[in-house]
Amino acid sequence: IDTPCWIAGSVETGKKLHVIPGGRSGTEATQVGHIAHVLALAISTDNKFLASGCRNRTIHIWKPDTCERVHTFSGHKDAVSGLVFRKGTHDLYSASFDRSVKIWNLDEMAYVETLFGHQDHVTGIDALSRERVLTSGGRDGSVRVWKVVEESQLVFHGHSGSIDCVQLINEEHFISGSDDGSVALWSVMKKKPSCLVKRAHSRSDDDADNNNAESTEEAKWIGAVAALHSTDLVASGSCDGYVRLWQCSEGYRSLKLLHKIPVVGFVNALRFASSGDFIVAGVGQEHRLGRWWRRRDARNSVCIVPLKRTSTKQA
Repeated sequence: IDTPCWIAGSVETGKKLHVIPGGRSGTEATQVGHIAHVLALAISTDNKFLASGCRNRTIHIWKPDTCERVHTFSGHKDAVSGLVFRKGTHDLYSASFDRSVKIWNLDEMAYVETLFGHQDHVTGIDALSRERVLTSGGRDGSVRVWKVVEESQLVFHGHSGSIDCVQLINEEHFISGSDDGSVALWSVMKKKPSCLVKRAHSRSDDDADNNNAESTEEAKWIGAVAALHSTDLVASGSCDGYVRLWQCSEGYRSLKLLHKIPVVGFVNALRFASSGDFIVAGVGQEHRLGRWWRRRDARNSVCIVPLKRTSTKQA
């Protein structure tokens, strides 16, 4: 995409509601939108604020209903790679390729503090209600839980490659994905994964539940993970042609493959609706972090997939 932009749309109708066009470098003074690729979006739980972050180190704050820009934050020294609001508040957490996490307060439109610790690009971020932030540190091989009030952090290791996406399932458990093709299930009480599914998107249905199964097929990079909060349902996306739905066992000790949803292209983002009625996938011809491969048969698109609950409460 040569000209960065982002689009707001209606889930019910599938129609565009707003388009915020982007511009080119040097047009910052006159451009409302971003002048570099938009890598992150987040909306507050009361729908009052929408935040967007780009490769040009900039975070814009918008009114979601009108897409009017109300503020701009600068401070990161590299691309803004992730954004998330603390649930029920206007506290915004931002992750960056500059290896830091920053905290902003949108009630005051003010910078709060910076968290340091990662040794490489911060590639994923999530938060729920507690004053804690979950991040993945890419090629530093770590996932970190930042305790903001205590000014401390917990460090987790388990994948053999770059850890590029994380999401909280609840306040005590989370899921992560890596470029080594694995999906991991974690407890914040343990520094190693409770479950590690190797080659999660490079295996047949017969061996999908066998964590030790090997395949001659190249491991598919996990580009996105998602969790339906406070349930046992999680999802992962890659470039193998499917979004995979997994069920966490009782006690969050293992993952069982439930269903595969056909999706052509690189799955660069995943999110469950809070109601659990559908899952949204951001799909591209290329991976969100670089232009190493391209699937010409894919469309740059947003896919909305309805989910149906069965009598066993599975998707």
